Amino acid sequence: MSNSLKIGIIGTRGIPNRYGGFETFAAQISPRLVARGHQVFVYCSHDQAYRQATINGVNLVFRYNPESLLGTAGQFIYDLNCNLHSRIHPFDVILHLGYTSDAVWTGLWSSRAKHLTNMDGMEWQRSKYASPVQSYLKKAEKRAAKGSDMLIADSTAILDYLESHYPTPARFISYGAEIPGSFDSTVQGRFVVDPYLYDLLIARAEPENNIEMAIEAKLGENSAVPLLIFSNETNFGIRMKGRYRHEKMIRFEQANYLEEVLNSLRHYSRYYIHGHSAGGTNPSLLEAMACGCRILAHDNRFNRSVLAGNAGFYKDALQLTDLLKQNWSVEEFLPQTQKNLEAIRTNHHWDFITDEYERAFYKAQEL
Repeated sequence: MSNSLKIGIIGTRGIPNRYGGFETFAAQISPRLVARGHQVFVYCSHDQAYRQATINGVNLVFRYNPESLLGTAGQFIYDLNCNLHSRIHPFDVILHLGYTSDAVWTGLWSSRAKHLTNMDGMEWQRSKYASPVQSYLKKAEKRAAKGSDMLIADSTAILDYLESHYPTPARFISYGAEIPGSFDSTVQGRFVVDPYLYDLLIARAEPENNIEMAIEAKLGENSAVPLLIFSNETNFGIRMKGRYRHEKMIRFEQANYLEEVLNSLRHYSRYYIHGHSAGGTNPSLLEAMACGCRILAHDNRFNRSVLAGNAGFYKDALQLTDLLKQNWSVEEFLPQTQKNLEAIRTNHHWDFITDEYERAFYKAQEL
C-alpha cells in the first residue's frame, strides 16, 4: 500500500534518544516511516535538550512534563498533555508505547485515530513493584487492551498471553537492533581487563534481573576472570554493591550510555550474562546478539523465544556456575553466535521492524 498516513507516537520522553528502549525505538522507526512518505509526529518532553521542530524529517511535539518535579506522578500528567494535544490533530494512527501511565487516559484518546498499543512486558509481574502498584498495573493493562484497536507484542510469549486474555486483535512485532560496523579492542584497557578474559552484565539494578544470582554464580566459579557489572544507582543496587564490595572478582562500574564503548565491551567479553526474567524482548539482549556475544541467559520463556536455543541457559546460581566453568572458546560458541547474528539481520533489523509496523498501521485502518 502506498497511501500516506499521519502518525502520532506517544509514550517516549523524546528523541533523539537519551533515555531508554522506547526512545531508541521511536528514533529508529520514525525517520524510516518518513522516508516511506508518512507524516510522523513524536511527542517529547518540554525540557529535553534538543529543541528543534524536526529531526530527520520527523516532527517533534513538545508537551509539559513535570516528572523532574513530581517523579512518577509527573508521567501521568505528561501523558495527559500528549493525549489532549493529539485530539486536535487529524492523526490516522496513534502508536502508544507502553500503558503504565497512558492507560488512565483512554477515555480521552482521540476518536478520529486508530490506536495501537505496544504492550511491552507484563509490568504487573515485576517484583520491584509493591502489591498495590502491581494491582494498578494489572488494571491499566486491561484498560489499554480495551481502549486500543490493536495490541502489539514484542515477544511471542507476550502475544500468547494477550491473545488468551483479551479480544482485541494482537500482532507480534519484535524489537530491533543494529549490528555494529566495528569494535574497538582498546576499550578494555580503560577497565583494566583483557579481551575475552572478563564476563559482562549490563542491567538495571532490579530484583527480576537476577544480578545477585550472577554474582553468586561467579563467586562459585572461583576463577581469575572478573565480572564487570554496569548498572544504575537504585536503592536495591546500592545495597547489593555494599554486600559485595569486598569481592575482588566482582567489579561494579558506573552506568555507561556510550554505545561504541558498550558494544566493544560486549564483543570482547568471554560471556555476556543476561539475567532478565520479566518482560518481553529486552533490547540489551538483542544488542548482545548483534555484538556476537557468547550469551548465558536466564531460562525463561521470554529469553528462549528470542534466542531460539542459541545460548547457555540457567535457572539458578549453581547452573550458571557450571556454565561458567565450562569456559567455551570463541570457536566452540561460533555456531550459536552466527545464528544470533543472522536473527538480527532477518528478524530484528530496523527496516524489517518498520515494515511490520507499517503493515499494522494499514491493517488498523480496516478495523
